[in-house]
Amino acid sequence: MSKIAELNETVELRIGDKSFPFPVITGSENEKGIDIGPLRAQTGYVTLDSGYKNTGACKSAITFLDGELGILHYRGYSIEELAEKASFIEVAYLLVNGELPTKEQLNSHVLGLKAQNALPEGMGAFINAMPKSMHPMAMLSATTVALSGFYPASDDDYTPEKVARTMDRLMGNFSGIAAAIYRKGQGEQLLQPDNRLDYVGSFLQMMYGALGKEYTPDPIVNEALNTLLILHADHEQNCSTSTVRIVGSSHANLYASVAAGITALWGPLHGGANQEVIEMLEQIKADGGDTAKWILKAKDKDDDFRLMGFGHRVYKNFDPRARIIKKACDSILAKLGINDPVLQIAKDLEEAALNDEYFKSRKLYPNVDFYSGIIYRALGIPTEMFTVMFALGRLPGWMAQWKEMRDGGEPIGRPRQIYTGETSRPFVAIEHR
Repeated sequence: MSKIAELNETVELRIGDKSFPFPVITGSENEKGIDIGPLRAQTGYVTLDSGYKNTGACKSAITFLDGELGILHYRGYSIEELAEKASFIEVAYLLVNGELPTKEQLNSHVLGLKAQNALPEGMGAFINAMPKSMHPMAMLSATTVALSGFYPASDDDYTPEKVARTMDRLMGNFSGIAAAIYRKGQGEQLLQPDNRLDYVGSFLQMMYGALGKEYTPDPIVNEALNTLLILHADHEQNCSTSTVRIVGSSHANLYASVAAGITALWGPLHGGANQEVIEMLEQIKADGGDTAKWILKAKDKDDDFRLMGFGHRVYKNFDPRARIIKKACDSILAKLGINDPVLQIAKDLEEAALNDEYFKSRKLYPNVDFYSGIIYRALGIPTEMFTVMFALGRLPGWMAQWKEMRDGGEPIGRPRQIYTGETSRPFVAIEHR
């Protein structure tokens, strides 16, 4: 439940000789915001905040983060505790429903997911019909929005029961779609889920299994992927989440809203960051693998080279997710014993950055994108599939944010602008232009 305190505190805006008071809203973690809802009606003015860096677009009870202190909470639970003790499905349930499930609720939820996880008839042919040159994120977005055609009745009813069924269906289908996109790229036949396995294990089976053969996931890989999905499950009002909410505010269905979030996540400044990490490492390898040289380039203010996967635009301290996933990364590399020069370069860069005063003083620590890229590389996942894996983890957060927006009756999103174009001018006939 959202906990908002509207105190007597106000902020006054002076325009000429007039003063306009606006209330201060205080959140449950003592975050403060100025409610400027009536600003334009009262003054004729709007605010200008390019990129919405200082604009609270909604009130949300789902995720809290403090970039200065390196804090990330889902529904009040620390990311450290959830990553250590919970399953990804428990965290997904928490994000969507507001509370961790009881044993009975979890069992019922798992059964609901398994009942809805087989791809609908015709979906495999739809995926296989896409051109091989199509980017996996384009496939994921197109396939997700196409689900509304496979399940058209989900567009018409917003009862809690129908929404829960639609979410189960999307959550179940999403892992199968992601695995099918991978297998298409590998030229392999698509597999249906194995309901003897848990959610993560079944996904790994659909990725790496063989037709007609029983698949047993490596427990270390299963646990590491479970952790990584939890760490990606939500992250407050980022680009893709805000996209899901604003598209959903038009009352677009869940599939269309999530598909819009996928396309937002695709961008290299958002979900594509872990792909850029591997591309950077490949660049260093192609240059001979001298990490010391590239560390010096990163320090040189006149050099346009930047280390990908270090520092974070929100966290001004260490990314709390990076501390957690580093352990999983180390476990996977030790377990698999991979002899990959690119991964060795990554370890060398990590050691240099964690011990170099230049990076420490600027708090340029390895972030979650750095370690997730290494894990995906170690698992043999193609670089262009990395953002699909990110989307698989982020899906519960998108669904939770969409549901919160609809349940809260938020109005359709409609940002304003400051117009900077030509002023009124007469039309000129074409023979006189």
